This record gives sequence, structure tokens and C-alpha cells, in this order.
Amino acid sequence: TLKDACNEALRDWSASYKTSHYMIGTAAGPHPYPTIVREFQRIIGKETKRQILEQEKRLPDSIIACVGGGSNAIGIFSDFIDDIQVNLIGVEPGGKGINTGQHGAPLQYGRTGIFFGMKSHLMQNEEGQIQESWS
Repeated sequence: TLKDACNEALRDWSASYKTSHYMIGTAAGPHPYPTIVREFQRIIGKETKRQILEQEKRLPDSIIACVGGGSNAIGIFSDFIDDIQVNLIGVEPGGKGINTGQHGAPLQYGRTGIFFGMKSHLMQNEEGQIQESWS
């Protein structure tokens, strides 16, 4: 799982930080990692904005992106954040169904917690352990 992979990567990095680097392709983790991911992914938003202005001569009414790991959303939203007339809509995964508990909708059904050094809405059990998500 992503949780297991991140745990192992951070464990290894913290033991060998003088000779190794840690990088993740999702917008999770302590600063500066989400910022680095945003900077690499922001080309998505820049290209989208350039192309829509070229073809339509106006900004879009809305931008819709999946918000599972965050890299797609942070990439496409980044160039539109200051454009208050553009609705930025994040969509969470429904998985096997919202009523089954097997989904990936922490904004709607999760609670605030700490995950890899970041405060976020999370799917977690009563003890605060991260639960598996379904997309």
C-alpha cells in the first residue's frame, strides 16, 4: 500500500539521510515535499490555462480533478488558484461504494490527523491508524 511504501521510504531515509534523498510523487509528507510535487506538477495547470485561453479566449468555468493522492489536483489547480471566477472542484474516489466503508473519501467521511508529517483529512480507525482506501 502507499502507507507501507511511504513508511519504509521514510524509515530508510531517516537512517541514511546523509547519503540518500527521499522523494515521493504524491502531495504527501512534510514540507518541502508537497511544494516540490506542486512545482513539478504545475506544468499541467500551465498547459491547460494556455490552451484554453488560446482556443476559447477565456478561462474555464470550472476545473475538476481527482484528489486521491493530491498530485493531479495540486498540478492543475496551481495555475488557477488566483482566478476567483474559476471553480476548483476536487473529486474523491467512491471505491466500492460510500455506504460500504470501502472508499477513498476522507474529506467527506474521514477526520483530521497527521500522516507522514502533514495535517490532513484521513481515513483512520478509532485508534488513529490509517485505513486502506479504495478508488
